Amino acid sequence: MPKSRIRRKANYTPPTTAVPLSARMSGRWVAPLMVTLFVVGLIWIVAFYIAGTVIPGTSWGNWNIIIGFGLLGAGFIAATRWK
Repeated sequence: MPKSRIRRKANYTPPTTAVPLSARMSGRWVAPLMVTLFVVGLIWIVAFYIAGTVIPGTSWGNWNIIIGFGLLGAGFIAATRWK
């Protein structure tokens, strides 16, 4: 039976350099922006379903749902930057 090959591995791997704390943290604006986008998107969708086109500025019909979900999606995009 043939012998299997032996893997050669380096004996020493130098440690990686530590990343400074300021590089690991997100900006102070990310969390408030994320929460604001979530809340405004949710309020937009709920207000459209409850009031319909009675509220001024919401006379776009079903586009209001797309706007609300767009705001929620922007909140999720902001959430990916939060550390």
